[in-house]
Amino acid sequence: MKRILFVALAVAPLLGFFALSARAEVKGQAVSYKCGDAELEGYLVADESVAGKRPGILVVHEWWGLNDYPKHRAEELAKMGYVALAVDIYGKGVVTTDRGEATKLVMKYKGDRKLLRERVNAGLEVLKAHKLVDPDRIAAIGYCFGGTTVLELARSGAKVAGVVAFHAGLDTPTPEDAKNIKCKVLALNGGDDASANDDQLSKFQKEMRDAKVDWQVVQYGGAVHGFTNPANPKGGGGPVAYDEKADKRSWEAMKVFFAEIFAK
Repeated sequence: MKRILFVALAVAPLLGFFALSARAEVKGQAVSYKCGDAELEGYLVADESVAGKRPGILVVHEWWGLNDYPKHRAEELAKMGYVALAVDIYGKGVVTTDRGEATKLVMKYKGDRKLLRERVNAGLEVLKAHKLVDPDRIAAIGYCFGGTTVLELARSGAKVAGVVAFHAGLDTPTPEDAKNIKCKVLALNGGDDASANDDQLSKFQKEMRDAKVDWQVVQYGGAVHGFTNPANPKGGGGPVAYDEKADKRSWEAMKVFFAEIFAK
């Protein structure tokens, strides 16, 4: 793996949050770091006014890059009491709203799983190094391309407690790498998601079984790809759509999963 260099990891104090506080206020800070020669910039949310280490959550973006959506999810996680880092896979400032450009970016990394693993592991090292993070209690979540990415993080053998893949592509060119998985795996997919069809799901299940991974797959009836993102079209009829019910159910499933993997 390429040498990872951390840059500008001095994060300004952030105001208090915790889920039980009705007056919670979360502020985030850009965090610059490197993976090899690549300049990356993530978004970290934490409460430095509260003492004590806590679990950390890595958040991986969709195919658009590190835009506002994964940052919002990181803020939600921070309100729940975690240190959250929305990582950057593509490179500092590489964000798009063009589907053609997004396709090119995704294919670059899906076609080079080694590079993809290096980029997400670079973000993991940043999170582990944070003074408020318990390095033995870290999880990763991801959406669409990000979901694929956190599964590759697990397949890389990364020391994390669990990964949660929301409406992710479940395929991999190296299913034998599942033997490296040291964590629990939760995949949350739309029951009508054409991008994670029955054949792909069957192969994923076989991959997990053969490697004796502690895994779960939940499918939400009627939901299609991108069901967690309110920016997507609402209602059925298309291959990508927001589904409020599936969004809420999947978030609750993630919280139950976290309660299990972070239990002392």
